[in-house]
Amino acid sequence: MDPSKFRFDIEAYKRKSEIEERYILNRFRERRKQIEEVYTPRREEESVGRKRKMGERKETTTDPKWPSIKPKNNLHITRLRDFDLFTVQNFFSPYESKAFIETAEGIGFTHQGSLGPAKGEAYRDNDRISVNDPVLADSIWDSGLSKLFSDIRIRGKAAVGLNPNIRLYRYKVGQRFGRHIDESNDLGDGKRTRYTLLVYLSGGPGEVKSKAKNDSSKPTDSSVDRLVGGETVFYGSRNSIVAELLP
Repeated sequence: MDPSKFRFDIEAYKRKSEIEERYILNRFRERRKQIEEVYTPRREEESVGRKRKMGERKETTTDPKWPSIKPKNNLHITRLRDFDLFTVQNFFSPYESKAFIETAEGIGFTHQGSLGPAKGEAYRDNDRISVNDPVLADSIWDSGLSKLFSDIRIRGKAAVGLNPNIRLYRYKVGQRFGRHIDESNDLGDGKRTRYTLLVYLSGGPGEVKSKAKNDSSKPTDSSVDRLVGGETVFYGSRNSIVAELLP
């Protein structure tokens, strides 16, 4: 018997005598109890099944336990366009990168799209996790970035840390994020973001295809499985390509 029909059955029986109503209601309660005992476990199983199928879209209600990041003293900058664009090899160790991927997969990604260039938005098709975590931001900054930025000044100001709004992206085959400009964000207390930090968690040491002058960087061989595609392209004035970075 379909539970949704119970209400209509009761309304129809209201025309009967009081004795008949009591009898019918008692039978109704007994029948409803029997049906609920049958339906409830099934509903719970269906609910769990739906949650498992939609696992990649779930949002965690607790703070994720991020991997610890060890301090690194041998980091070096490779300039691609003075200090406007530069790379740092081996910023995360292979173990740290793998641990971050596993943690992110455990949290679950949410698909991100856009209205597209026709609506004034960059084309976007990827999966994302967004967290606001000052502790994680400080951990990444203190692992070696602070030393790399010690001599960099922008309009007389020095870098003091990272934006706690951290995003993790996952790109499957065929997905991409179109050409766009990252905005500068006002964090208050005179702090404003000036750089975008991209940390590649998968792929081997990134090969650089650079059109910048005085760039002597060379591809680095690695036993790590290399990804096919996935380049990040940086543009200069008049849409000129400054560099293409492989993960």
